[in-house]
Amino acid sequence: MRSIAIIGLSSFGYFLAKDLAREGIKIMALDLDEEKVEKIKRSVERAVIADGTDKDTLEKLGLKELDGVVVSLGQIESSVLAVMHLREMKIKRIVAKALSEEHGKILNMLGATDVIFPEKDMAFRVARTLTHENILDHIPLSHGFSIIQVSPPMSFLHKSLGELDLRRKYGIQVIVIREMVPENVIMIPTADHVIKDSDALVIMGKDKDLKKIQDL
Repeated sequence: MRSIAIIGLSSFGYFLAKDLAREGIKIMALDLDEEKVEKIKRSVERAVIADGTDKDTLEKLGLKELDGVVVSLGQIESSVLAVMHLREMKIKRIVAKALSEEHGKILNMLGATDVIFPEKDMAFRVARTLTHENILDHIPLSHGFSIIQVSPPMSFLHKSLGELDLRRKYGIQVIVIREMVPENVIMIPTADHVIKDSDALVIMGKDKDLKKIQDL
């Protein structure tokens, strides 16, 4: 079973801890705020009142034995100290929340293996859903690739995936179909699946190819 520590129980850290624990991952949650630790303790494997910026404290918690550590502290100085100490401890994977582009660059230089921008990333996803009415969700991957969830364009309705031949025509792949009526999830749908207006299509491809679908 995978195990992860989350340092800092801000809104992001709190909900991340709960969601990961719900997925069966062993979570150690740390924060100096006793109230925040009390709030999360029933949802995770271990909840500790501790200073995530103190190296001695971090070393005593046995973080080296875990699969990774997420730094979700709300102040730049605090997150910088935490990442610096974790790097010195040779933690396998360090995921750090950045508050700005400059903050992210510093975290990268200090050795964070992953730097995330929760507010920026969510704003990007919401912008895409508001820009195109048929987009229900948008997840950017890397190198110009994304996964989007869309309502099927009118031209797709009552046609099978084989008839639509989306891979040849647009260079995209339908990887999941969420049927609303009846409620069901189809992983890697076959060519004979007929699209209904109650379906939601989860599609993967290059951004430039996905845009063709968005504009239909």
